Amino acid sequence: MKPDGGSLIGFGSSGLGGATFKAFDPARNAHLEPSFQSAAPEDVERAVQLAREAAPAWAKLPGTTRSSFLSAIAAKLEAKSADLVARAMLETGLPEARLKGEIVRTAGQLRLYGEAAARGDWLDARIETARPDRQPLPKPDHRSMLRAIGPVVVFGSSNFPFAYSVAGGDVASAFAAGCPVIVKAHPAHPGTGELVGRLILHAVRECGLPEGTFSLLFDAGFEVGQALVRHPAVKAVGFTGSVRGGRALADLAAARPEPIPVYAEMGSVNPVLILPGALAERAAGMVEGLYASALVGVGQFCTNPGLIVLQRSPAAEQFVKDLAARLAAAPEGVMLTPGIRHNFVSHTAARAHQPGVRVIAKAKATSSCGAAPVWFETGAKEFIGNHALSEEIFGPSSLVIWCDDRAEMLAVARELEGSLTATVHAGAAEAKEQGPLVDILAERAGRLILNGYPTGLEVSHAIVHGGPYPSTSDGGRSTAVGTRALNRWARLICYQSFAGDMLPPELQDANPLKLKRLVNGEWRTDPV
Repeated sequence: MKPDGGSLIGFGSSGLGGATFKAFDPARNAHLEPSFQSAAPEDVERAVQLAREAAPAWAKLPGTTRSSFLSAIAAKLEAKSADLVARAMLETGLPEARLKGEIVRTAGQLRLYGEAAARGDWLDARIETARPDRQPLPKPDHRSMLRAIGPVVVFGSSNFPFAYSVAGGDVASAFAAGCPVIVKAHPAHPGTGELVGRLILHAVRECGLPEGTFSLLFDAGFEVGQALVRHPAVKAVGFTGSVRGGRALADLAAARPEPIPVYAEMGSVNPVLILPGALAERAAGMVEGLYASALVGVGQFCTNPGLIVLQRSPAAEQFVKDLAARLAAAPEGVMLTPGIRHNFVSHTAARAHQPGVRVIAKAKATSSCGAAPVWFETGAKEFIGNHALSEEIFGPSSLVIWCDDRAEMLAVARELEGSLTATVHAGAAEAKEQGPLVDILAERAGRLILNGYPTGLEVSHAIVHGGPYPSTSDGGRSTAVGTRALNRWARLICYQSFAGDMLPPELQDANPLKLKRLVNGEWRTDPV
């Protein structure tokens, strides 16, 4: 398998093309073949029109059909894993084992969302039967469910070339919900994106699905992405990236004559609060745990622990000293792109000049795309009120915040901005006393972790990967991972007083799909 550099528009390819660009090998500091062509305005229009035409038929197909389609994609990813990993290693500098594991996760996620689509519980089908004899007024028949919203645009991420990109979570959940998807491929790994896109198109053909079910567009800049978000036929957007990028798309979508939702995963500092009892019980283990969590993927995880909050004590100072020594000796890693590495260097340099901030660990990095840990410390009083210290630095950098006592730790917790995660390390005797702290953190994060580490996300029905702004654009009302993600790409619709043969099968009396439905306030699977 080799990419050829053209956008994939339905069952065809782009023959028009705009500006060209090449992928970049960050480990070898070299550009890669072939050249990729940005989609032209006509390509954007063609992709959206195909998606618009496919949307009604795709939405009406049973969940079992969508499940088969997602399983077919998963099988193709697994079958071509070696080719996909080889190209992704060149374009990202990520190690082989990490990328192999990411394909396994991506395939599992596709199958899980397919199972949810087949089962149909996510549709939240509800039936209230009519009572024509009710006094003083008759009660009408009401039947409601979630319905696919229409064509969806997904922007691939830089740091997960499989799990958050062309066949990643947003794409999988939108497919499972019954929406056609147009992916704007990430320019950091376009070859990987094209190879995955071709596998999806093979699955579309084999499953006999409408041509516009999937398209993939390349873009050297921002024009294609902006045109997609502005297009009136596009009904929702998924994005994983920076706060700046997510806000730009959300503002663009809000300014449309018909505003649409943008589900953007943006910046997250993922605070870790360490209590005295935890240090007394397992300080050495936490040094290794935090070290591993902070450096996995060269710190380029959205769940990287960016703030470490402690109460000052001799034990806490020794813990930070031991952790800093470990970090200072860490080897450099290859960052995903020169631009990401440039931002890391500039942002860590700016933080070093913040009032009351001191560098506590700085390892050596010499290669052009290399980065090594740069950690800082400051006091609670300096942190509170200084917004710059709350901002994410994407890469292997964290900020230790020293508190004088528990009251100051609670004050820091109240100051935190929205994050995807918040972690508490507590000793056995003090864990159950942390209700006030947990309540504060529950207002500021989508996933709370006790005595663990934020990196390493298990895909499950119950997982939540979202949080209050700025971690996401929608304030944490949805999740990017887990089967609740399907709800993003649907809207509620109610049918009042419809004859049975005019209703979708999900709401018919006979319940031909055998769904779990709320009938007159009682969950049932039998016919009405």
